[in-house]
Amino acid sequence: MSDKPQLEPQLVQDFVRSAHGDLGRVAALVAEHPALVNAAWDWGGGDWESGLGAAAHTGRRDIADFLLARGARMDVFAAAMLGHLDLVRAHITAAPTALTAPGPHGIPLVTHAKMGGDLARPVLDYLQSLLNSRDTADSTKNTTDG
Repeated sequence: MSDKPQLEPQLVQDFVRSAHGDLGRVAALVAEHPALVNAAWDWGGGDWESGLGAAAHTGRRDIADFLLARGARMDVFAAAMLGHLDLVRAHITAAPTALTAPGPHGIPLVTHAKMGGDLARPVLDYLQSLLNSRDTADSTKNTTDG
């Protein structure tokens, strides 16, 4: 472990809140406190969110790119919004439950892909095909079980 001082909780909350849509504020905070790029805030009940997570579910590619360029850790939700089909596919192959696992604020992976717009369309199509296949399989199972 390290003897580095912890980031002030209010600073982390301000950073994560700002990462939902204020690139200027995010840039200023990270310039002063570079460790914020990987800081996470618990909104309550274990609803942890990083700045990258905030940018991902709000479709703020500019903020996500800024944070990633400064060492933020990529996750599957950000990868979906950014249109990184290779990363999303690999993640779901390794951990299939990621398809329906809730992200920050309970927002699903497919919604992150929708927030990515045209650049994330291949990811959205991939996720929707998996969800449709799963729904079809569940529907078929329910009709044959009855």
